[in-house]
Amino acid sequence: MVKTIVSKYYQNNDRMSVKHSVLIFLILFLFQTILFAQSETKLFPSELLIQPFTANTLKPKIGFDFQTGKNELTLNIGTSIDILQFEKYEKKFSLGVELFNYTRLRQEANFHFPVDAVDYFFGINFGYKKIKSKRNNYGSRVRISHISAHLVDGRFNKKTNTWLDNKKPIVYSREFVEVISFYRFNNLRIYGGVTYIFSIDPSNIGQDQYQLGLDYFAKNLISKNLTPYFAYDFRLINLFAYTGNNSLEAGIKYGFANGKGVSLYLKYFAGYNIHGEYFNIREKYLAIGFNFDL
Repeated sequence: MVKTIVSKYYQNNDRMSVKHSVLIFLILFLFQTILFAQSETKLFPSELLIQPFTANTLKPKIGFDFQTGKNELTLNIGTSIDILQFEKYEKKFSLGVELFNYTRLRQEANFHFPVDAVDYFFGINFGYKKIKSKRNNYGSRVRISHISAHLVDGRFNKKTNTWLDNKKPIVYSREFVEVISFYRFNNLRIYGGVTYIFSIDPSNIGQDQYQLGLDYFAKNLISKNLTPYFAYDFRLINLFAYTGNNSLEAGIKYGFANGKGVSLYLKYFAGYNIHGEYFNIREKYLAIGFNFDL
């Protein structure tokens, strides 16, 4: 008797489990069918949904900046890729990753370039773009990222066993959320945003930053694939008090104006040093640079 009841119980539960499994499968299948019938999803697309903001000092680059009148140059190595892009009703979304470094070097004899300092950046980003027309669009990008800074052996004098200029390494790192919104009209893109640093060392540095900027690419002024451009970025940083960093860049790009290519440019920077090991040192410089745009 007991055996019969137990057997019937398990039979009923098995039937219920099968019914639930079939129902869940049908719901998921229906959701997926509706979703993909009205949208397009790309895995590892060839182009970024939102191109890096041109004069932004915290962007992935592959190239050099040679400072004029000074024995110093910056080597940038890194990338930004979109893992996934999703489009629905002229709205596009993306999920991506960024990994790059920006390195401070100096030149010595025999084509030697000792590395002075290096900053490592990695994080994820989310993008949104609304297509209004072929010429106009707007959207936002959210980055959640980490930066850590380090002095390197090029800053160390092995003969005297001391750091140059008695500049010793410090612990510098920060984790932050950055939100930037933009609007593109024809060849002009303007943007603005805010950064909140939720973890930082040294801990006495302010945790908020504000940003405004633009980039303009004069398409077809010279030819289809050769495009002059101008870009400006202003970042209000909260170091020990609020102060501004200014970055201007003007140059010419060969390739796609809003995509991949190579750029040759002149850059002016005035503000606090972007390298974490030198975060409290103000500087001004003019640099000649080139970059392989992503």
